[in-house]
This record gives sequence, structure tokens and C-alpha cells, in this order.
Amino acid sequence: MKRFIATGAAALTAMTFGSAATADDITLRIGSGHPPGVVYAGLMIDYFQKELKERVEARTDHTVNFVEGYSGSIVKVTEVLEGVQDGILDIGGFCFCFEPSNLPLHAFQVMMPFGTMDPETSLKIAQEVYAEVPYLTDVFEDKFNQVMLSRIADGGYNLGTSFPWEDLSDLQGQKIAGAGLNLNWLKLAGVSEVQSSLATAYTEMNTNVYEGWIMFPSAWVNLKLYEPGPYYTLIGFGSMTWHGLTINKDTYDELPDDFKVILHEVSADYEQQTGSVNASEYDRLVDELRGLITVTEIDPSVRKAWAESLAEWPQSLADDLEAQGLPAKKVLNLVLDRAEANGYEWPVRYVVE
Repeated sequence: MKRFIATGAAALTAMTFGSAATADDITLRIGSGHPPGVVYAGLMIDYFQKELKERVEARTDHTVNFVEGYSGSIVKVTEVLEGVQDGILDIGGFCFCFEPSNLPLHAFQVMMPFGTMDPETSLKIAQEVYAEVPYLTDVFEDKFNQVMLSRIADGGYNLGTSFPWEDLSDLQGQKIAGAGLNLNWLKLAGVSEVQSSLATAYTEMNTNVYEGWIMFPSAWVNLKLYEPGPYYTLIGFGSMTWHGLTINKDTYDELPDDFKVILHEVSADYEQQTGSVNASEYDRLVDELRGLITVTEIDPSVRKAWAESLAEWPQSLADDLEAQGLPAKKVLNLVLDRAEANGYEWPVRYVVE
């Protein structure tokens, strides 16, 4: 089904000469399984949609409208890749963590925990890795009928809990939630892990399905997770660039060329916004949490000990992914090298051979 229609004289021209219309009413279904309280989803509404509409309508004869589907109202967090592939959504934002079979390599920064906590640096590292490994971009079009528009950085991950803790031993016997690969940060450290998503986090924390979450401060504040989780520990698992914004390929192919130019321009700016907004908001949100609940900073020796418990994991992942024909060793070594080139010092320098 066409996502837009030609109007006025442009429609007559198209019908008469069979050429592309010069003015279109463009309506796009856009959404995410996550609520707008999650930074990247909020930026989809407040930045991406706003800028795309304003720039297109200021610089072309097209008009732009959106049908919004956030908070899982059209597709759930685990369904966005397929939803965009099938055209249920035209544009979708989602975490690669929910696609371990379809996109097993795209969560590569999660395979290197305790990396940089700076979302702008995380994004820069990811951009440099993508530039070196075309597969990471091409696979969306080659296998999933969509075009990648933006990579999305998250704020730095810490650990929010319903109980205080100071050492790994304090977490034994407690159930802690995560998503996708970061569950291994828990499992390999001897902590009971529970797969979950932010869409259900508040209810599940409140009903003791689990007692904590690996989570960035924006979600702890915006989704009020501080209510069932009054302890937030700054351990510094790292900022991960492991979300993406994609557009259905059939929809993309139908769009006017002048619209596509602006679409890619706004997408690149939105990508940078996910890094800069998360970076600027981190300290403010942690300070806000300090006024609401107990916020502590973990002893560096505990952070290093946790990292050491995961030291062999990247090599194991790389071996498994290489067996699937994926360039995992190249990607993971690029992550290590690019992080250091951007000024980051690993608490434990992982080795992938």
C-alpha cells in the first residue's frame, strides 16, 4: 500500500506523463515498543519527527504526517524488526538486544562490558566500527527489507535494586533483570538473571518478579523505577550503542528523492542527538536520583573483579559467531582498539584472538 499520495497539479502530471509527483502528502507509521520516557524513543518524537516535518515542509512542496505507535501500541519491543520488515511500521526504533538470532553481532559493545560511560564516545566507537564493517549496515537491506537510518546510543548502564549492596557476594540469591546479551554480565558473575523489558519493568519490580535491573539513570527516573528500586549503584557497565532506527525498504523506495535527502540528514542529526542528549542528561539524572533514593558509587576493586569474571566471555562469543560466518573477531578487536584510540582505558583489557 502506498504511504503517500500525489496532490493537485502534481497528481495530474503523474497521471498524464507517468513521472514521479513533485508534491506529496507523506504519512509514515512510526513507533517503538519502548515508551517515550526512554530517551531514544522520546527523541524520535521530539527531535526526529519534528525536524523531519519542519525541514521537509520548509524546503520542498511535500507535507509530512505521522501515525505514532509507541509503548508497544503497534508492535512490542521484540517485534519491531519484523514489524518494519513487513510494513506494519514504516519507521521503527528498537534494541538489537531483542534480536539475538537475527542480529547476533550488532550488540558488539555489550560483548565488551565496563567500557566507556560516555554516550558520545560510545557512539563514535560504534560509527568507526560500522565504517570498517559494511555487513553491519548492509544486513538490514539484504535480509530484512529495511534501510538503517540511525545508530542509537544509550546512557551509561549501572545497577538499580530494591536492596543495598557493596560486593558481588551481596547479589547472590537475588534476581536481577536485563535484556539479551547483558544477562551474561549477571550469569557469569554468579548472579541470577531474568530476561525482561522496560515496558513491564515497573510492574515486575513492584511485584518482586526480580529485585533489580541493569539500567541507565534516565529509565530509573522517567519510568519511576526508583519507587520499587530505591537503591542505585554507580558501577559503570558502560554506554552501549545497540539500538537502531530503520525504515521499510518498500516505503523508502517510494519516497521522493528530495525527501530522502532530508530524511538522511535528519537521521544523522538524530543519531548524534542520542549521544549528546544522553551524555548531557546523565549527571543531571543521577543528581535527581540522589534527591529521591540512595545513590552509591561502587568501589573500583569490585568493578574490576566483576570485569575479571567476564574476561573470557568475549573470546567465547567471538568463536561462536565466527562459526556462523560473522566477522566477530574483527569487530570486537575494533571495539577494543577504537575505545583506546578515543582515550578510554579498560579496567580489564579483553583479549580476542
